Amino acid sequence: MKRILTLLLITLCFSACEKDDICTDETTPRLIIEFYDISNPANLKNVLNLKVKAEGADDFIVFNESLPVDDEDRYLFDGNKLELPLKINYITTKYSLILNSTSTTNINEDFLQFNYTPQNVFVSRACGFKTIFTLNAAPDGVIKTDAFIPDNFWILDYSILTTNIITENETHIKILF
Repeated sequence: MKRILTLLLITLCFSACEKDDICTDETTPRLIIEFYDISNPANLKNVLNLKVKAEGADDFIVFNESLPVDDEDRYLFDGNKLELPLKINYITTKYSLILNSTSTTNINEDFLQFNYTPQNVFVSRACGFKTIFTLNAAPDGVIKTDAFIPDNFWILDYSILTTNIITENETHIKILF
């Protein structure tokens, strides 16, 4: 009888233990932007010599450290997909996107402001909370403006593909240039 009670007690103790939680991909998602050809909107298009800087930041965002750096020791982006973080304690994040950033004559700077509602969501004990975002409805979800010295927009059009930024597995904004 003692042996049965002891085994029962040990079984209850071990069954009360939980598995170790491992936090993998449950983090605050970044805004995913893909670039498309304005003349053929179904085709992805690479952006060359692009620099991106968040408003108020001192440095440009590092996209791919294997790419060459320009003379200002800033990393450049060549590709068709950006992953931009949004500020979790604010309702807006603004970025400067500078096309042809290594050129001396063709630099073109456009600004994109993203307006959203952040929401903290509990993931697990190991992961804690992550923030998800809901972009405001058009036309306030994304606002496109030009540089302080106006030039032609290089971002010719954009569309919000999904307003819910919950995961990085899908494209949220489509930019045509």
